[in-house]
Amino acid sequence: MARPVPEINAGSTADIAFLLLIFFLVTTTMDVDAGLQRRLPPMPDKDQQQSDARINKRNIIVVKISSSDRLFAGDEILDVSQLKDKIIEFVTNPANLDNLPEKEVKEIEGFGPYPVSKGVISLQNDRGTSYKSYIEVQNELVKAINEIRDNFSMSNFGKKYIALSEDQQRIVREAIPSNISEAEPKDVTKH
Repeated sequence: MARPVPEINAGSTADIAFLLLIFFLVTTTMDVDAGLQRRLPPMPDKDQQQSDARINKRNIIVVKISSSDRLFAGDEILDVSQLKDKIIEFVTNPANLDNLPEKEVKEIEGFGPYPVSKGVISLQNDRGTSYKSYIEVQNELVKAINEIRDNFSMSNFGKKYIALSEDQQRIVREAIPSNISEAEPKDVTKH
């Protein structure tokens, strides 16, 4: 007579697998992608007329990154470490030079009239530009704007931009706008 083969009780195996699944879900950390902090302009109203705004050439500085990661700002070849100072000079135009951006006096609510730069930074990169160079240039552009805002904040409010109230930060943003325009990647060595 053959002996019956004992069966393994599989009822608790599903419970153990479920508990292991929960354990791994709770203890596992997920990597969160960090991107560039950019706020897009708001969507235009449906009723808004589209204007064909022409920008004076003196109000634009074209920053190009070639496929070989060479940096051009205007007509000059620069090292990334020189870009911040070049942008600060361009945006502030301290000597009111004719080849740098003009300023328009704007009435800023809660502050009064202030000459705001019409300068626009146009960033163009090649399809072959390395991500490292692209990020370095982006960081230098942001550093330049932040330094100008900090200088304005210190001279008018006695504190750095980050330490200001929301209303004071709004005033600084209106006085020192971050006008960075990014073009679609293309072959910038031809232009």
